[in-house]
Parts: sequence; structure tokens; C-alpha cells
Amino acid sequence: MPVKILLWLSSQLYGLAVAARNGLYDAGILRSRSFTFPVICIGNITAGGTGKTPHVTYLADKLSAVMEVAVLSRGYLRCSKGFRPVTGADSVSNAGDEPLQMAQNLKKARVFVDRDRVNGIIEIKRAFPSAETVILDDGFQHRSLKAGLNILLTDWNRLMTRDRILPLGRLRESLGGMKRADIIIVTKAPYNITAGEMEAVRSDLRSAGAGQSIWFTTLAYEKPVPLFFGTPLRGITAGTTVLLVTGIAEPGPLAAYLSGISARVVPLSFPDHHQYTTGDIEKITGAFDAISEPDKIIITTTKDGVRLKEIANIADHVRKAIHYLPVTVQFIDNEEEFLTKVYSYAGKDRQNS
Repeated sequence: MPVKILLWLSSQLYGLAVAARNGLYDAGILRSRSFTFPVICIGNITAGGTGKTPHVTYLADKLSAVMEVAVLSRGYLRCSKGFRPVTGADSVSNAGDEPLQMAQNLKKARVFVDRDRVNGIIEIKRAFPSAETVILDDGFQHRSLKAGLNILLTDWNRLMTRDRILPLGRLRESLGGMKRADIIIVTKAPYNITAGEMEAVRSDLRSAGAGQSIWFTTLAYEKPVPLFFGTPLRGITAGTTVLLVTGIAEPGPLAAYLSGISARVVPLSFPDHHQYTTGDIEKITGAFDAISEPDKIIITTTKDGVRLKEIANIADHVRKAIHYLPVTVQFIDNEEEFLTKVYSYAGKDRQNS
């Protein structure tokens, strides 16, 4: 049987199974747990690549200016079990790469991990009783928990309306899942996007059943930061050759950004959440040494950086060359309207923000 037919059949079966499960929750046969305090879910119906971590970090920073905020993540690929708090001094194996990244970057909000989101929230209230709101990192498909505010992300470069259900595409469920969202954010949009382009995307989403407010954000890259302590800061100029090392779902936008400010980008891609080994370091070292231009640098993401930093025996000249590129979320339009909606749900005004 041709591979395409097998993929189509698998996609149909997977879609039916997910639809049946959602139907049981929608009918009340399977129960969802809700809480009396604000719970905000930031998720997607796409398997990775929509920019959840930067958006969780953005919102946690905003809300923690006026209230006590906890972030709850699964802690994907961690070796530890159950509920645990995460600090900036943790390890990837105990916390997971994204929770560790958030714990190191968030100024006030506290980070916790638990695969069971309901249990995680219960334990957060025990460990952090002053927490006034919980932000769920990637909990949209966890129907056993009913968040009070659902924020659904979709990548501009791969809109969910132009995708297909796994394994034929990357959708975790059908587009009908959009109806559970209160807010939709189109992420990674071009900074110079026009009003006409935004309206075309809004029309596309609405024609698929989206009736919610729709916002657009872009990713703003900051100056490169040395990954290892004591490494002198290196800039990127029009004469710099960049070895781009990534283990993320969608490295394309970052590669495009670097191509616009450097002489050349040499990509070295690994799977999302890749656990780097000494063999991988040898590949990185070989690729870096193969670049003949004297003005060269290794750029990676913040998420990759927390994993790479735990690898020992990296040659000194490679350690000095590795920098990570911090990224922040910027709203293209109506940020104040978005924040007002979120603060209103959380029961807070913004006088102290």
C-alpha cells in the first residue's frame, strides 16, 4: 500500500479517536476539573513550533507585575517524575529544557512541572499558597482540566487552517478545537505585515469557524549572549558567517533573520528538544572548524542553550564561539486591548504594571 494512503488512513483514524474523546468531554460524560482562581492556558492544536514558551514568558512577566503568578509545564523529556518546582539552578534532566529556560528568565513568576495538570495546580496551591493565577504552558488538549481563559496560538508560516491532522500533517486535533479558545494569536508574523495581510488571515480563520478576537505577534531577536561565563561578547555584522545550531520545531524564522544581518548562515539542525551528546558536539566542532572565514560565530536558541551548557568537554575555541539569541514577543497591533482582556479575567487592573 502506498505510503500516502497509509498516512491518510492513519490520519483519519487518529482524527476520529481525538474527536470521540472530545465528544465525551463536550457531552459531560468525561468530567473536566475547574478551579475558583484564574487559570490561563496557552496552547495550540499544532504539534510544536508556534512559539508557546516566548508567549508564556511574556504573559507571566506582564501579570507578575501586579499579582503572584505560577507557570505550570509538563517538563517534556525530563527524567524526574511527578510534581516539582523548578529553579534557575536546576538541570534539564530534572526540569525539562523549556521550564528551566523560563525559570532562568522570569523575574518574579515561579515555575513548576507536572505531567498531570490538575494535580500540578493542586500542588502549586500547597507549595505556593499566595499564587493568584496559574499559566498553563501547553495544556489545550488536556480536557481533564478546564482553564478559565484559553489562548490558542497558530504560526503565521503554517496556519492551522492550512494544515492536516497527524501524521499526514501536524494538527493534534481537527479545526473544530478552535471553538474552545477565547483568544487566537497568530505568531511569528512578519514585522512589516500589512493591514490587508492581517485581514486575509483573519478571514481565513473565521471561515474555518473562529469567532474569537484575533491578534498578531512577531518575534524580536535581541543581541547574542555568550553561552558560557567569561566568553567575550561577539556581535553579528554583514561580514560574519553564522553556524546556526538548533534543536527546535521551526528554525526557519531564525535562519531568515540571521541571513538578513550576516554574510552567510550554515544551518546545523537537530530534532525538537534534542538531547545533545558528545557526538553532536563533535559535529558542531567539525562544522565550525570547516568555516574558513575568520569572522565566524555559533548561534543557538535559548532553549538549545540550556541543553548545550550541560555538555562537558567542549573545546575552548567552540565554547568561546557559542552564543544564544534571546527572543521576545512583540504585538503588532492592539497589545493594550489584549492585555486589558487578560487582566480583566485575572481580576486585576494595571495601575501598578
